[in-house]
Amino acid sequence: MSGTYLGMPAFPEAANKSTQNTRMRANLTHATHTIRDKRAKAVAELEDWAQLRAAGAAIKDRALRHLDRYLEQTEAAVVAAGGHVHWAADAEEANAIVTELVRMTGETEVVKVKSMATQEIGLNDALAEAGITAYETDLAELIVQLGDDLPSHILVPAIHRNRSEIRDIFNDAMGKWGRPAPEGLTDRPAELADAARLHLREKFLRAKVGISGANFMVAETGTLVVVESEGNGRMCLTLPETLISVVGIEKIVPSWQDLEVFLQLLPRSSTAERMNPYTSMWTGTTDADGPQTFHLVLIDNGRTDTLADTIGRQALRCIRCSACLNVCPVYERAGGHAYGSAYPGPIGAILTPQLRGIQSELDASLPYASSLCGACYEVCPVAIDIPEVLVHLRERVVEGGEVTIHGNRTIIKPAKGHAAERAAMRAARWTLDHPAALRTGQRLASRTRRLHPKRLPGPGRAWSETRDIPTVPAESFRDWWQRTREENPK
Repeated sequence: MSGTYLGMPAFPEAANKSTQNTRMRANLTHATHTIRDKRAKAVAELEDWAQLRAAGAAIKDRALRHLDRYLEQTEAAVVAAGGHVHWAADAEEANAIVTELVRMTGETEVVKVKSMATQEIGLNDALAEAGITAYETDLAELIVQLGDDLPSHILVPAIHRNRSEIRDIFNDAMGKWGRPAPEGLTDRPAELADAARLHLREKFLRAKVGISGANFMVAETGTLVVVESEGNGRMCLTLPETLISVVGIEKIVPSWQDLEVFLQLLPRSSTAERMNPYTSMWTGTTDADGPQTFHLVLIDNGRTDTLADTIGRQALRCIRCSACLNVCPVYERAGGHAYGSAYPGPIGAILTPQLRGIQSELDASLPYASSLCGACYEVCPVAIDIPEVLVHLRERVVEGGEVTIHGNRTIIKPAKGHAAERAAMRAARWTLDHPAALRTGQRLASRTRRLHPKRLPGPGRAWSETRDIPTVPAESFRDWWQRTREENPK
C-alpha cells in the first residue's frame, strides 16, 4: 500500500508505544463514543434495519460472485457515456496511469476528494515524485496533510487531533501550502472550518484536474457515486476540466435499485445521519457541464486474490463506514497509526493482510490486533463476520498453506515466531482425539492444583500479568458425571 507506511513496526510494538499517548487516547475515546452513541440512535429509528443489513450483504455477495461480468458492463457504460477506462493490476501500475494522465493535461496541481483507494496505493507520494502537488480538500484530510501526519480513521482521518492541535497546525502550516490562516484564529469549530474554507477556495477555483475515489459504481449505467458531508467533493467533481476517479473493483453494485439499499445503510452507520448532505453522481461527460474529460482507473491490488478466499472474501463487502472502528476496544486504545495501513481498526486487521499478504512482520501481526469480542460484527452494516475472518487469518499465519498470490495458487510457509503455538495446538488436538489421555491429564491437573503457579512462565507471562489464571476444579466433569451416576442410579 502507501509507501508512507513502509518500515512501520508490528502491531504489538506500535500499539505499546501509542497506548502511552494519553492525549491521543482521550481524543479517541471522546470521539468514538460520541459517534457510536449517535449511530445507535439513528439505526434504532428503522424497524427493518436487520433486513436492510441482510440485503446489503446479499447484494455485495452477488456482485462479487459475478464481478467479471459487472466490471465489463461498467466499462462499456462508462465508454458509451464519453469516459475512458483504465485497468491497474497493482498500486505501481495505478500510480503510473494517474501520473501520466495528469502530465497529459500539462498541470502540476490537482485537487482531491477524500479517497481510501488513493491512500492505499500511495498516490500523493507518487505524484510528488513526478513534480505534481496533490491538495487534499476534505477537512480532516487537510488537517492530516498540513500536519505532515498519517490518517488514523476511515471516516475521520484526524480523529486523533483535538481542536487546539488543529488550530496550531493551521497557524503553522497553512501559509506553506497556500492562503495562511486568519490572524487571531481560535479553536472554535466555526472559525476552524471558515479558515479551511478560505484556504481551499482558491485551490478549487484554480485547479484544472480533480482526483476522486467512489463509494459505489452502478454497473447498469456506469454511474459513480460519492457521498460526503462538507461539499468539498462536489467542488472537486464539478469545477475541474479533467476528472480522474481511482476506484477499487469491489465497489460495484449491479443496479440503481441496489444502490438505494446502501444509501440507507452507509450514512446511518458512518455519520449517524438519515442521509448524506451531499450525494454526488456522475456518468461519463456532458457537453458544457462539469469536467469535459473523465478517466476511471479500476484497481485490483490484491482484490481478486482476496476474492479467491471463500472465508476472507467477505471483507470485500466493506462500504468503508468505520462503524467497526468506533466500537473496537483495541482501536480505541491503540489508535489507527498502529495498524500501519490506510485501513485501521477491525476491517484493516482483515483487509490489509489479504491485500498485501502476510509476508511482513507487520501484516502477520494484524489478525491478532483484536480481542475477538464480536462488537465489530454486530455493527457492520453489511454483516462482515470480522471475528471469523480474524481466526481464519490467524490460522494462515501459524500454519501457512495454500493461498492465491497474483492469481496463482501458492503454498506459503508459516510466519516466524509461532513454533510454540503450533506445537501447543497440535498437542491439544492429539489430546482431544484420545479420550483416555484427556481423562488422565484432567485427573493429574486436579490432583496437583495446589502446586499450580499464579503466573504463567515464558510467553504466557504477558497474558497472566493482567488476568487471573482460572482455578482448576477439584474434580473433572467426566469424573463428576461418573460418580454421581453411580451414587444415584436410575
